[in-house]
Amino acid sequence: MIFLEESAWQAYTAGVVARPAVFIDRDGTLTEEVGYVNHPRRIRLLPRSAEAIRRLNAAGIAAVVATNQAGLARGYFSAEVLKAANDEMLRQLKDAGARLDGLYVCTHHPTEGAPPYRTECECRKPKAGMLERAARELGLDLAASTMVGDKASDLDCGRAVGTQAVLVLTGYGLGDWEYRRHSFRMPPDHVAEDLLDAVEWVLTRKLAA
Repeated sequence: MIFLEESAWQAYTAGVVARPAVFIDRDGTLTEEVGYVNHPRRIRLLPRSAEAIRRLNAAGIAAVVATNQAGLARGYFSAEVLKAANDEMLRQLKDAGARLDGLYVCTHHPTEGAPPYRTECECRKPKAGMLERAARELGLDLAASTMVGDKASDLDCGRAVGTQAVLVLTGYGLGDWEYRRHSFRMPPDHVAEDLLDAVEWVLTRKLAA
């Protein structure tokens, strides 16, 4: 499942030089972590998330969500509910003056559910298929990009294609950082209080380059 802003598609098809992106996990990073979102009313942006996306929009850096949503494979919600939840997230961002350049969703699980959702895919994080697809379709420079998430699997996903990796302390991030960081394959490049803190770190490094 993919959402692509018309402006981003026009830029890609026009052959614009690859640009950096910030890839963003959804639950626990951009929106509140509430478990499986089985109704769009459960989607709520985290404080300062919209501001973070606005900062990326203003800087010309692509804001791309890449999210695992295996609740569909597990039967916890339908494809229609998933679309409604993502539409609600996009509506909340739009109302706050922010927009995403892309939204990539993996609905698969290797052992749960029934085909086509039960499958060994290349898009389920920590695999990097969603990021690779976004790079092709949006014309992104992965080496100049950053993956931001609240789990080690998000960090591993970004590192697999050469991005920087930032852990946020929202969602599962605080617990993973304080109690499970010994199990991380590699430490994050930065630990941020939230998405806005992560974006500010990215922008500061961009200005210093």
